Order: sequence, then structure tokens, then C-alpha cells
Amino acid sequence: MMSDTKEFKATLIRYLKARVPFISVRSAERSRVLDIFRDVASGLNNAPIYVHTLSQGTKELLTNRSVNEDRSVVGAVDFASQQIAQRQNLSFILTEVADIEDDTPFARQVQDAVMLAAENGGVLIVVTTKPVWGQLQRLGMSLTLSSPTEDEMLEIIHEQVGAYRSQFCIEWDATDERQAAAILAGISRIEAENIIATLLANGGIKKADLLELMHAKDRIFADISGIERVQVRGTELNVGGLGGLKSWLDRERPLLTADLRERGIRPPRGVLLVGVPGCGKSLSAKAIALNWNLPLYRLDLSTIHGQYLGQSEGRLKEALSTADHVAPCVLWIDEIEKGLAGATQGSNDGGTSTRLVGQFLYWLQEARSRVFVVATANDVSKLPPELLRRGRFDELFFVDLPTPEERKEIINIYAMRGLKRELPNALMHELVEVSEGFAGSDIESAVREVVKEAYLHGDEAVNDDLFRRSFQNVVPLSKTSPEQIENIRAWGRDRAVPASGQPIGGICAQSRPRRTVLA
Repeated sequence: MMSDTKEFKATLIRYLKARVPFISVRSAERSRVLDIFRDVASGLNNAPIYVHTLSQGTKELLTNRSVNEDRSVVGAVDFASQQIAQRQNLSFILTEVADIEDDTPFARQVQDAVMLAAENGGVLIVVTTKPVWGQLQRLGMSLTLSSPTEDEMLEIIHEQVGAYRSQFCIEWDATDERQAAAILAGISRIEAENIIATLLANGGIKKADLLELMHAKDRIFADISGIERVQVRGTELNVGGLGGLKSWLDRERPLLTADLRERGIRPPRGVLLVGVPGCGKSLSAKAIALNWNLPLYRLDLSTIHGQYLGQSEGRLKEALSTADHVAPCVLWIDEIEKGLAGATQGSNDGGTSTRLVGQFLYWLQEARSRVFVVATANDVSKLPPELLRRGRFDELFFVDLPTPEERKEIINIYAMRGLKRELPNALMHELVEVSEGFAGSDIESAVREVVKEAYLHGDEAVNDDLFRRSFQNVVPLSKTSPEQIENIRAWGRDRAVPASGQPIGGICAQSRPRRTVLA
């Protein structure tokens, strides 16, 4: 696949000079493709290029002179065949073809025209976003022009912003422009130009407009299928504890939009959060998106599976491609083990789960888009071993039951949110002791009962005994299934870094083995 415009143009020139009879160009930016053809047309001696559109029929590319007023695509192919049969070295571009993916009458008509072109030095070019019928494609070559790269997007920003620096207040410096280019990578040239023009319409461009770029780009892809946009409300989002995870994220954040190519490293790829259910793994994904000022998207692997052969793989490819386009973003994959479980348990899905694992891991390791993946898992026994190998995720964190200090912080978060006040030190100390073995969700449930009473009967109904009863009524998973908790912790001690920064399950840090690196 080609994405760099210069490389695309150089390859296109070679194909045209070699008179390859059929060239399919995969791109959603017709005007950008035609601009490139105009650039190369002047260098092709005695090789006229014509272009067909439904609105204007067939015209000469450089002079815009009309040569055939029949606006239908079928008529354009007939006209091209007639001209190619009579004259040498003609090239025709079809910009709005349909029914060319399979063996259809129109695809057969194009095939006949291509075979005629092969005999007379002609070239038939189609610009499309879809695959081309195999027998037709084998008669020629294929090119893909992806969205502008970061360097090309930087040039677009220079062009758009530079022309107005003497007229408007432009606060962006070279670093800001580079960050803007990283944000806008993945969209078309015209979309980027429209976004910049919208900012300039405000009378200037401020530093804070970098955040607006993310929102504008998010609106472009709001209706694209494959992944779900998650709205994050900051007023209701605060994660207690997890100091080790938070420190690691603070260090990684600047790298997500930095230009790291000279260093030969990729942007941060993401984290895998495993551990005890109800301890804040999913909440952490939302908090990362909020703190990093990035849009949050959710990929539900359970909806990826289809009933037909290859359907699941196609859906996953579309979803990951969408994530690449909306980057920079946070991609949240909740309970990833459920979507990939068949790969470890010999399921009867015909190998679909295994192929999905391979496809996902290839994207995770090889893609260079600025997508930060936050995957969570509760049932660690179902995780494919390949998922845990170094080079997939940047780090594997274990989220344990909260420590006493973390429980104090969590209780205070929910008390402040629901009751708008801090609890007395004596009561807080008592609740921290009572909540030994509680998950974060257990603490939230206990405090929620108190907040309900405050709403129904007034704040004066809230007292220390109400808090005690609410906490004593909660039976945490650590009491109902202690073996399950210990099994999860035993797995985490060998493979993961504690998200709290404290030893997993209270085990002495010196006795905990180093994280295992799987081959």
C-alpha cells in the first residue's frame, strides 16, 4: 500500500510510462487524485489523459475541453474503447464506477476495454474506494493513496495558516503546528482545510484550539460503524488509588503526539489491565481519555463475530481501520478475554477466534497510528498467551483490591460527590477497617445507599450508624469467593506490574518474581 504522495506519484508515473493497460486507484479523495494526475500529465509526451465524471461527461484533463457529452459510465467506457482503437497512447480516468467488485456485465465491459488498451498502448484508470473484480485487476496494477501523512498535513497547515499570520493573531508555533498535524492525520486534505478555515473564522488561532481540532475530527467520524463513541462526563469521573498506573501514564502522555520517527520508536500503544472485578479497570479507561483530552471509543469484540466465513475478520478490520482514522484517541476494549476466548479453549468456531487474535495482535504491533489501547480482563485464564508477550502492549498492570489508603481515597471521592462533605476522621478510620477486602465497586455501592437516604429523608438523616450499616451489609467477592481472588492474584504476581504501586495481595516486593516475558 502507498500512502506517501511523492511515492504514489513516482509509482503512477512509472505505470503510465510503461503503458500498464489497467490501473485501479484506491482513494476516497477524488479531487486529490486528479490533482496528482494533472501534475504528472505534463511530463507524459504525446499521452493525452481524459477524465469522466457523472456531472460533466468526459473531458480532457489539462484543458478541461469536453470530448464526449454522454455522462453515463457505460457511455464513457464505449467512448474510451472507440478512441483507444483509433489512436495510440490514450489514457482514460473513470471516477465514478459501480458494479466493478464482482463478475458483472459492466466489469466485463471494462475488461474488454482494458484488453483493447493493451493492444494499442492505452490505459484505463478507475478511482474507487472498493476492491476490483479479480480477473480485471490481474490485467493491470493497483495503487492506494491514503490520507495525507503527518508531514503532508504539516504542509497543509503551513499553507492555510501561513497566509493569514500577517492579518490574524496566530498563537501556534512550530511545535503546535506539528502537534496539529499529528491530530489531523487520518482525514482528507479538504477536511483538514475546512477545519483550519473554521478556526480562522473566529479571527485567529489560539493554543487552546488544538483541543478543538480533536473535537472537529471526532465529529467527522461520529457516524462511522465499527467502534462506539463513549461520552465521558468529567464531573462524575475520578479514580481513587492506582498510583503506579497513574505515574506511568503521566510519563507516557507526551509521547503520544510527539514526533518519534528520528528516535526509531513508535508512540505508546496501550496497556492491558487485569485483576479483581470491580476495582476500577473500566473506569481507568474513561479517566485516561478525560485526563489526556482525547476522544474515547469502545470496541466490543462480542459484536464482531458474524455467522459467515470471513465476516468476523472483516468487521474487526473495519473497526481497527476506523480507530486508525480517528486517532489520536483512546480505544477501550472491555473484557477482551470474552471476545478472544475461543483461541485458547479449542472452540468449534472453525478457527475464527484464532484468526481474530492474530489480526488484532498484528495491528497492535505494526500499526503506527496514535491509538492508545486500554484493554481490560477479569478472567485471566482465558487470555491467549500471545496477548501477554512484550511488544504487544506497552505494559501489563494488575489492579488489586484497594489498600487501606486507597479505600480511604475512594470513600472520600464518593462521599464528596454525593454528600458534598468529608467524613470525620474517626468514622473514616472505622469505615476503612470495615471495608477490608472491598472492591471499589463495593465501596461505591455502600456509599450510594447513604446518599439515597440523604436524598429521600434529607441530609440530617445521615449519621455514623447509617454509614456503618451500609458498609456492613455489603458482602464482597473476597468473602464469597476467596479462592477466585487468590488465583487471580497468583497469576498477577508472576506476570504483571501492580497498578497501585504496592505488592499484589500484600506479598513482600522482594519475593515477587519479575514479570515473565513470553516468547
